[in-house]
Amino acid sequence: MRRGVPESPSGAPVRLAPDQPTQLLRRPVPAEAPTRLIALQPEDPHADTGDRLPGSRGEHLLQNVYGTHKRAERFYNDQVLDHLNEKMVEFIGRMEMLFVSTADNKGECDASLRAGPPGFVRALDSGHLAYPEYRGNGVMASLGNISENPHVGILMIDFAEDVIGLHVNGHARIVEDADLRVEHPDLPTDFEKGRTPERWVVVAVEEAYIHCRKHIPRLVPVGRDRPWGTDDAKRKGGDYFGAKDMPKPWQPTEVGKHD
Repeated sequence: MRRGVPESPSGAPVRLAPDQPTQLLRRPVPAEAPTRLIALQPEDPHADTGDRLPGSRGEHLLQNVYGTHKRAERFYNDQVLDHLNEKMVEFIGRMEMLFVSTADNKGECDASLRAGPPGFVRALDSGHLAYPEYRGNGVMASLGNISENPHVGILMIDFAEDVIGLHVNGHARIVEDADLRVEHPDLPTDFEKGRTPERWVVVAVEEAYIHCRKHIPRLVPVGRDRPWGTDDAKRKGGDYFGAKDMPKPWQPTEVGKHD
C-alpha cells in the first residue's frame, strides 16, 4: 500500500469520496499472519457526546481504532481541566524552564526551550499564564508562528523534586513588556543583567493536564554561571553541529562552482 493511499484486495487504489460512509477494510494477509485492520474514517466513539470531551477528532478516531477509548475517557475525566487549579499554579510558579510548541499557518512546526529563574513563567489567573521573551538570536521562530497561528502547546517538567509534568494548551498572544505591566503590575522587576523581558507570550488556557512520571528521568540541578545577552559565538555554543560552511538551499551559489 502506498503511504496514505488505501488499496483494494486486488491492489488497486481505493478512491474515497469525501462523503463516503465510514468503513473498515481488511487487507488480504497470509493465513498464518495475524489479521490487521486498516481504518478509513472510523467512527468516533465520542461522536454522540456533543463534543463534551477534550482532545481532537483525530485522537478520538485512533482511540477507537486501537481500542483505547475507555482508558482515554477515564484520563479526560480524571486529569484534564480547562483552567489552572491551585496546585497547577503552585507548580508553574517554581518552574525554571518550559518547552513550547508552535506552528505557522501552514502547519509547519517548531519546538523551543524557554528558561529562567523560578517564577519566570507566571500564572496570571486561573485562565492565563505568561512567559517572557528575552533577547535571543533574532529569528523569532516561535513568535512568528504565534503571529500567524495562535495555537500553542506548553510542557513543563519537574525533573528534580516531584518528577512530574504539566501540559498547558491554549491560544497565545504577544504583549509588550510595558503593556503587560499595566495590566499586571506585580510582574517581577528584579532580573539578571541582560535578562530583562522584551515582551511576553500570554496564553489563554484551554487544556491543562498531567504528564505522568513513568518515563521522566530524575535529574540533579547543577549551578552554572553564564553571561546573558551576548553575541559571542563561542559562549553561545559556536558552530557545534558544523553547519556554518555547509550549503543551504536559500543561499546563492557561486557561478561555475560544483559540488
